[in-house]
Amino acid sequence: MNLSSKRQQGLTLISIVFILGLIGFFVLLTLKIIPIYSDHGKVTSALAALKEDPNLAGFSETEIRTSLSKRFNINYVYDVKNEDITVVKHGNYVKVDIEYETVVKLVGNLSLLAEFHDTIEAGQE
Repeated sequence: MNLSSKRQQGLTLISIVFILGLIGFFVLLTLKIIPIYSDHGKVTSALAALKEDPNLAGFSETEIRTSLSKRFNINYVYDVKNEDITVVKHGNYVKVDIEYETVVKLVGNLSLLAEFHDTIEAGQE
């Protein structure tokens, strides 16, 4: 038998399984997080489009909520409910505040919670 003074190097099966498990977990996490932030981008773009509307100061609270609801339905945003939208209107001043949270189930009893708070203000107070 020829005994070598050089030791073997490399990963064991357990190390490979552990590394693949970590990679799989982070891929799963990424695939669950991307749609949440994609929907949030749609919410912020709907608010920006509402702010750019020249007739915003003339809208009633119901018209503002309806406009946002239509924009959310077109963009398939289902995380924002009507009770998450707060509209404050004083004369020409309009403030629309959306505060919502999204819970996504990851694995078993492990869930991911994302909270968002967006505000637009238009007009003079």
